[in-house]
Amino acid sequence: MGDYDVRMVVLSTDDLEESIRFYTEGLGMALKFRDGSHFAAIDGGSITIALATAVDHPMPGQVVVGVKTADVDQAAERVEAHGGGVVKGPYTDAHERRVVVYDNKGNGLVFYTPLAR
Repeated sequence: MGDYDVRMVVLSTDDLEESIRFYTEGLGMALKFRDGSHFAAIDGGSITIALATAVDHPMPGQVVVGVKTADVDQAAERVEAHGGGVVKGPYTDAHERRVVVYDNKGNGLVFYTPLAR
């Protein structure tokens, strides 16, 4: 299975407004999407910079890599089979199927598949 597409880096924030200002006004990056006061996506070119409070962050306080894949459940199985672990999931939320995992060295990853609209 090689259909992984790294799409975002998820950063923790305790003040979404301040973080959005830093990236948009401070660095001149564009705001792509915002979900209330707990999540925002910043256009980082080929990678999205996701800003998330503890409400939406899969592992608050850590940098997490978001990886798009066609089979979330298989990704979770492969992670566990190779020394990583599942933190949450696999599960389906309002927008996607996802699993929150850590690799064999404790780094956070989120594998996700958008739901059909």
